[in-house]
Amino acid sequence: MAASSATSPAAQLLASKIAARTATVAVVGMGYVGMPLAVTVADAGFAVLAVDIDDARVAAIARGESYIGDVPSARLGPLVESGKIRSTVRFRELQDADAIIICVPTPLNKTKEPDLSYVVSALREIKAYLRRGQLIILESTTYPGFTREVGLPMLEEVGYRCGDEFFLTFSPERTDPGNPRYDVSNTTKVLGGVTATCTEMGAALYRQVIETVHVVSSTDAAEMAKLLENTFRAVNIGLVNEVALMCNTLGIDTWEVIAAASTKPFGFMPFYPGPGLGGHCLPIDPLYLSWKLRSHNYTARFIELAQTINASMPGFVVQLAADTLNDHSRAVRGSRICIYGVAYKPNIDDVRESPALEIIELLHRKGANVVYTDPHVAEIEVEGRRYVGVTEAEARSSDLAIITTDHAAFDLVALARDGNLILDTRNATRRAAVPAEYLHKVVRL
Repeated sequence: MAASSATSPAAQLLASKIAARTATVAVVGMGYVGMPLAVTVADAGFAVLAVDIDDARVAAIARGESYIGDVPSARLGPLVESGKIRSTVRFRELQDADAIIICVPTPLNKTKEPDLSYVVSALREIKAYLRRGQLIILESTTYPGFTREVGLPMLEEVGYRCGDEFFLTFSPERTDPGNPRYDVSNTTKVLGGVTATCTEMGAALYRQVIETVHVVSSTDAAEMAKLLENTFRAVNIGLVNEVALMCNTLGIDTWEVIAAASTKPFGFMPFYPGPGLGGHCLPIDPLYLSWKLRSHNYTARFIELAQTINASMPGFVVQLAADTLNDHSRAVRGSRICIYGVAYKPNIDDVRESPALEIIELLHRKGANVVYTDPHVAEIEVEGRRYVGVTEAEARSSDLAIITTDHAAFDLVALARDGNLILDTRNATRRAAVPAEYLHKVVRL
């Protein structure tokens, strides 16, 4: 078991650097999580080393150009100009950092099992340049026990004792791209360390940067908290997606039912159906937990059922599209079908795990002429085929428009007025107040 000493010289020195904001903080992985974190830490007064294996990303940062929607270049540029943020592809520069925060992807592999190769690779690089007094924080999503069972032994191979000579914590990222209200600085940070001193060092750093830090007893608890957050959402979305399937079978308006239930001031929290789950968390994180539990001979039944329902939604949308066309004496094959929005959520450019991509592929297999329009995404690739977005004006000439992402920029009244059929998977036409005379064109999920 790793030892802990709150009075170790390494801990005292690190604490003093953090308090004076003279510590250098390295952020490994400059994507949707790492970039916002790096600029927030730099804004707080720390020197930041932005590390990524992508030469193009590193070069863009060096020019002060942001490729992340939540971080405008006008915010990044001055931090780079002043020297507060410096980018590099050289991991050996990690030896100059006092704290290293890992923000690399943790996707699923083709068999829907956790792919932790990016995290393990980052840990190997950190191990190669680990020095006394460094704080290592893992923000990438893992399963409960990973930091303690994999990260700790790997780093201790260097010969330093965790809690005395280096410090290891887990603090799950809570990034919500496109959220105008909550960002890194005002979203409560959950943190747990391998030892009490590790927790103390991690909390000391984040308290200089983030308004509220919530400390838990262990890295395992912090890892589990992250998975609970997103499992809660995934399971409830799975429930309401099944309600949508039920309502479709019974001929009831799903959205009317949800609106009615939402009038209850207690005991009900509305969730909304859609064409499937997307993004870097909801389709992935619950499966990390169910995968881990299988090694304990435990079946996470809620998670696996919700995953089955949520994964079926793109196929259900395609079937609804076929039924909608058929009701108007048209076939999917040969029809021009436009997907309205390919980002996984409104008003961002992130297409990771977006259900729109699967819908495009399924429609292509059925012989449809598929196009898409998205003001935030210029082009996409689906199964090796490149698609370039069309304008909204061009999109309205399609036989069927499928609203998969309700971007604020869409003019849905114009679509209803000038277009043909509409399949609305987001209740967007109702929120856009499409006039009643056009609603005969609209089919809602």
